[in-house]
Amino acid sequence: MRSLHAFLLAAVALSAVAAAYDARKGEIPNALTLGPLALALPVHALLEAPHGMKAAALALAASVGGAALCALVPLLLYWKGAIGGGDVKLLAALGALLGPSVGLEATTYAFVAAALVAPARMAWEGKLLATLGNTLALVVNPLLPAARRRPLAPEMLTWMRFGPSIFVGTLAAAVARWS
Repeated sequence: MRSLHAFLLAAVALSAVAAAYDARKGEIPNALTLGPLALALPVHALLEAPHGMKAAALALAASVGGAALCALVPLLLYWKGAIGGGDVKLLAALGALLGPSVGLEATTYAFVAAALVAPARMAWEGKLLATLGNTLALVVNPLLPAARRRPLAPEMLTWMRFGPSIFVGTLAAAVARWS
């Protein structure tokens, strides 16, 4: 249980630094994401090694599985241009730190936070109705004949920094799992 607390604290700290960096610079550096991703795997195994090689192998597998599961949906979104690569790597690192269960919980909370913040931010900026219209066009365009499709320039789409939402999601998962 103590190691879970240490990993929760590390995940919250990592996501806080990444959120601050993303909010200021609009990117999350590789050094911030790939280092913890690479370190989480052997640390999990080493912490379980006193309990036997099987326990160490299971801890390593859980860390790898957490990274893969937490990166799966974000990778699809990255492939479609919906989020940045730093967001994907950050979520993978958090999955490696927290394991599959808590990692997916943090990832889900991050997407919920973004889904709640995005409409409020767009309304504040006066872009909500235009963005909803563009979203409708994105959904309907593939169903229409080519002559009736509405063209959407990339600059018409709204971009949002996801790092702060990842921090909120990680913090929520940490609070939920602390006891």
